[in-house]
Formats: sequence, C-alpha cells, structure tokens
Amino acid sequence: MPFLKGAKMELEAKSPAMMTLISLGISVAYIYSVYAFIANNILTNKVHVMDFFWELATLILIMLLGHWIEMNAISNAGNALQKMAELLPGTASVLDATGNTKEVALQDVNVGDKVMVKAGEKIPTDGVLISGKTTVNESMVTGEAKDVTKNINDKVIGGSVNGSGTITIKVTGTGESGYLSQVMALVSSAQQEKSSVESLSDKVAKLLFYVALIVGILSFTTWILLTGDVNIALERMVTVLIIACPHALGLAIPLVTARSTSLGAQNGLLIKNRQALEVAKKVDVIMMDKTGTLTEGNFSVSTYKSFSDDYTDTEILEYMGSLEKNSSHPLSIGVLKKLKELNLNTPLATDITTIAGTGIEGTILTKDVKIVSVAYLNRHALDYDKKLFSDLSSKGNSVSFLLVENKNVGIVAQGDQIKPEAKSMIEALKKQGIKPVMLTGDNRQAAAVVANHLGIEDVHAELLPEDKEKIVREYKNKGLIVMMVGDGVNDAPSLVRADIGVAIGAGTDVAIDSADVILVKSNPSDILHFLTLAKNTSRKMIQNLWWGSGYNIVAIPLAAGVLSFAGIILSPAIGAIFMSFSTVIVAINAMLLKIK
Repeated sequence: MPFLKGAKMELEAKSPAMMTLISLGISVAYIYSVYAFIANNILTNKVHVMDFFWELATLILIMLLGHWIEMNAISNAGNALQKMAELLPGTASVLDATGNTKEVALQDVNVGDKVMVKAGEKIPTDGVLISGKTTVNESMVTGEAKDVTKNINDKVIGGSVNGSGTITIKVTGTGESGYLSQVMALVSSAQQEKSSVESLSDKVAKLLFYVALIVGILSFTTWILLTGDVNIALERMVTVLIIACPHALGLAIPLVTARSTSLGAQNGLLIKNRQALEVAKKVDVIMMDKTGTLTEGNFSVSTYKSFSDDYTDTEILEYMGSLEKNSSHPLSIGVLKKLKELNLNTPLATDITTIAGTGIEGTILTKDVKIVSVAYLNRHALDYDKKLFSDLSSKGNSVSFLLVENKNVGIVAQGDQIKPEAKSMIEALKKQGIKPVMLTGDNRQAAAVVANHLGIEDVHAELLPEDKEKIVREYKNKGLIVMMVGDGVNDAPSLVRADIGVAIGAGTDVAIDSADVILVKSNPSDILHFLTLAKNTSRKMIQNLWWGSGYNIVAIPLAAGVLSFAGIILSPAIGAIFMSFSTVIVAINAMLLKIK
C-alpha cells in the first residue's frame, strides 16, 4: 500500500508527516477491526464489538482516489520542464562532406556539424545560420509570439520551428551545452532552493504532525471518558489522524514556485535565484544600463572625421575597425558595418586589450592605438574639439575618439535607436511607485537625450563598471531595495551588488553567474513581466499558506468532534475526502498563476 511505503520513507528520513498520519489511522482502525472479528467470531463475546472493515475499505478507496487526483494536480502545476524537454526532435539531418544528408540521432550530433532544416521542421540544436534565409517561431522557447527573421550568421535556438525556408545551420550547442538543457537545469536548480518563507512553512508542516497526533490521542481519551464507547472514541481519533493535512501546508510554496519558474522559462524569464521573486515585490529603484537595455544597441556610424594631417577620415575608421574586430561591445557593430558598406580593409592589430569601462587598445603598425570615450580624455586631460563633440552628442550620438601614441587624431559618432517599448515601461514603473535610474558609460549629452525622451530624471553618465557598482551601493545604503538591469558582462559588479541583478538580452547565453534573473530577449517590457510574475507568485504563496493553515485549524477540531453537540460529526471517509481535496485546491490555485 502506497501509504505504508510513504510512512516508511518519512520515518526513515526522520520527518513524519501526512503519510505517517494516514498509516497510523488506517493501522489503528485495521488492528481494532481484527480484534473485533476475533472477539465476535472466535472468542464469542456476549457483547458485540463493532468493526470498521467496511468503513476502512471505503476509506482506503477514497484515499487512493484522492491521492491520484492530488498527484495529477501537482504534476500539472509544474510540468513545463517536461514540455520543454519534448521540444527537441529525436533526429537531425546532418550534412556530410559531399553535401548529402543523413538522419542522425540527436545525441550523436556534435558541435561543428552542419545540419539541414526544412520549412516547418523543428530546429534540432542551437546553431548559427550559414545558408538560406527564413523566419523562426521561438514562442515555445522564449514566449515571443511573432516570427523572427533569420539571416546568415544569425543564431537559432534548438526547439524553435523553422518557418519559411530550407536552411543550413552550424551546430554551436548540443546536449547539456544547448539552450534548452541549460534552461531546464536553471529552472530545476531554482525549484530545489528553499526560500525563508518555505523554510518556515516546512517547520509548521512538521509541527502539524505532532499536533494532529496529540489531538487524536486527546480526542480518543475525551470520548472514552464522555461516552465509555471505544468505537466512538476510535472513530474520532482515526478521523483526526486522517483529516490532518501537513501536505497542503508543505506544498503551498513549492507548487507555486514550480509553476512560477516553469512559466517564467516558457516566456524567456529565467529565475536563477528564487529569492529574487520574494524581493521583487519590494523594489524601490530600478537602475538600467542605457545601451542594449533602453536602446537597441544596433549602432550605425553617422560621422567619422580625422583631426590629423597624418590620417585621412577613412583611415580613422579603418584603425578603429582593426581594434573593434576583437570587441564584443555594441559600438563595434556600427564601425564594422560601415567598413563593410564602404568595402574598406583594416590594418593588422596586435596586443589588443580592453580598457575597463572606457575602450580598447592595441598595436597597429608598431604604434600604440586606443579607442576611448570622452570620460577618458577628461580624466587624462587630453584635448578634443568640445564644440564638435557637443554638437554630435546633443543629437544622441555615442562618440568615440581614436588616440595614436596618446594623441587625439580622430572621432567617430554613432547613432542608436531607443527601443519602442522603453517609454511605456518607464511610465509603468513610475505608476507602480518605482524610481527608474539610468547608469551608462556613454557621454552625458547622449544619455540626456535618451533620458529626456523616456522621462528618466535620475541619470548617471560616463561611468566605469566600478562607478555603477558604487552608485548601487549608495542607494542600498539609504535603505532602498535596488534592482539593476544590464548586460551581465560589463555590468557584472553592479548586478552582483544590487538586491536583484537582471541580465537582459542574454539570448542563448544563459550561464551568467552575476545575474539572479536572466531575460532572454532584449525587450524592456520583460522587466514589467518579471515584476508582475513576482507579485503574482507572492500572492499565490500567501493564498496557499492561508488555505493550508486555515484548513487544518478548522478541520482538526471538527474531526475531534467539537461541534458534535450541534449534530456535526465527520466520519473517517468524509475526513479522507476533505484531506485529499485540501491538497488538490492548493495545486489548482498554483496552476492559476499567470505571468501577465
């Protein structure tokens, strides 16, 4: 019988709970019924002793049915992980050296293999598009309902659906290194963590076992003294043991967490640290990096100019391109795009290193070359055309300077677009009483243009990564709860320092240690979706805790017979129905959790 097996496991773990209570109730009723049978049929007592065999059979049937309903409800509350695991096809069409395809089991596909995917097929692995053009439906992976256009060199996610054309991808991630596997591992890890509220809930659930046991013994003793009838007393005790449900209280939080983290993963919100869900409802300030969070981060060069007779305008662009080839910063995209557009070549750059929060440097034709921001020039008292800089930055351009042997020889200005969802997101934060703050390494004028458009009043510009971390710390020292949203790499110190660190636009790179929450897409609206998910999660937890606690507070005294004077007496079978459905209600309530 599953109840006896469950009780054995609970006792071996030194954590008696619901299964132990049920087993005690069933065992007591069964042993007494065996005694009654022997007394009536073998010892032939003059006084007939009533047995509980019929009631016991009914009780066990109801308990098994209730347990099945309960387990089904619990499974449905957090089965998104299983659904994600089923997104990947079992095989892939791998291209060989001659260009022919061969169906290969997914586990045998390796990084670097070339895979052909026809229209309508699921993309079997993470990869980079190397042939063809298509649209991809990533809704089951990221929650993004609209199709996404994919061109050469664009990344694709395993499990998404290829829409309109036959494509070839080069595999970049399979098995545990694939996006879906990483997401499932993150969600599973988050679900196994225990929050402070859950720890308290667990302690109360464990205590409830002893409360039910004591109340059961007291009710037996009381009814024996009041009626002298063992059958009545035994029925009360068994009903108390059966109706008590530590399970409802113990599952109140885990079921909501399972639903919340799974729902988040399906919508591109990956919760790495469960505490973030509890803290988010108390957030006072949200600090955001400008580039990539509030703006597209898809720069285009608007101006490039030489200040030196030794270099032409195009050479300024070429020198910058030599260094930017080795950079992952969004500003490199615009320079490289412009070089390709003009069909320009770049000289060889060596010894390339990053200047933290400021730029990049290397050696070109034996000369030391740097790409730096205006903040670097100001800190090192280097001269520049302030009027030209002001004119360019006042239009919202991000401006970079080229230094050769520490001499300012040229300038490149790049424009960026504000994300269409950013303004409504900022307005929504203000309505919720949350203060938006911009932290950026860009120049003050460019930052001001974006901030004024979005309605952000608190702006900090020309910052190094350590400056951002310092500002986060200052706000926290004022007693404010701070959430930081950034790119997970350049903003790592401030993400770690904040009460909640959120990495936005991670794409398939979900292994970001500095973040508590990862937003797969670069959509600012997902910041609001995370806050909504956190608040709804908290609300469901409270509802389940009230139900789990309230049910036991009411049910146990009723089972003991405190209202018997009013004719209200619960049988063990009714107690079994109540107990089973108490957990089902908790599970159903968790399943009703929504993200929007």
